[in-house]
Amino acid sequence: MDKEEKRLDRLSELLHALPVDNMPMTLSELDGYVTGVLACPEMIPPAEWLPQVWGETGDAHFANQKAAEETIGAVMTHYNSVAQAMTQSLWIEPLYEVDSNTDEILWEPWVDGYTRAMGLRPDTWENLLDRADEETRSTMIFLMALQDICTGKSKFTEEDIDEIDIEAPDLIPNCVATILQQARPELVSTVAANFPGMPHKAAARPGRNDPCPCGSGRKYKLCCGRN
Repeated sequence: MDKEEKRLDRLSELLHALPVDNMPMTLSELDGYVTGVLACPEMIPPAEWLPQVWGETGDAHFANQKAAEETIGAVMTHYNSVAQAMTQSLWIEPLYEVDSNTDEILWEPWVDGYTRAMGLRPDTWENLLDRADEETRSTMIFLMALQDICTGKSKFTEEDIDEIDIEAPDLIPNCVATILQQARPELVSTVAANFPGMPHKAAARPGRNDPCPCGSGRKYKLCCGRN
């Protein structure tokens, strides 16, 4: 287990240590949440978004001061890690949950976290939707449609939902990259400055089950897609 995996495991442990009755975020929910906070065109201060991490009441009920400091520090470290990844590339690698019995990728908690972050600034996101280009608008609508599936409000057929369920884990990073280009244009400039030959429009990455483009012969999720 490398340093990054240990960091994420410890963060997950700290979140699970919060009172379960208050329904604190899981690691996957938190990852989607901070991604949504950072993707917002308007800066949201930690004092505003942090309470939702702890649960419905916004009160963490930490066991003691040491636990409070470690947990808040771990959450902020993850926030900064996602922020740094965005400045290096428009791509993010979502932390999905995995069903231990079926190995099925559960994208729903991540999307729930992302859309909860959007709920912090609904007017800002609505304004972005109004002025966005067609691709970005369709992408935002698709993410909201994913949330409708999560909450059981979707009007898609069961057959359509089954197909979306399979494709969603690969589509979500593309969605975030597309939204970032409109919501956070300064990131596009930063990425272009760091990688002059990189086009501003993000190209689709291989699917998780596609052969890895590095030529290893392994699936992308088991090779370069793990990094």
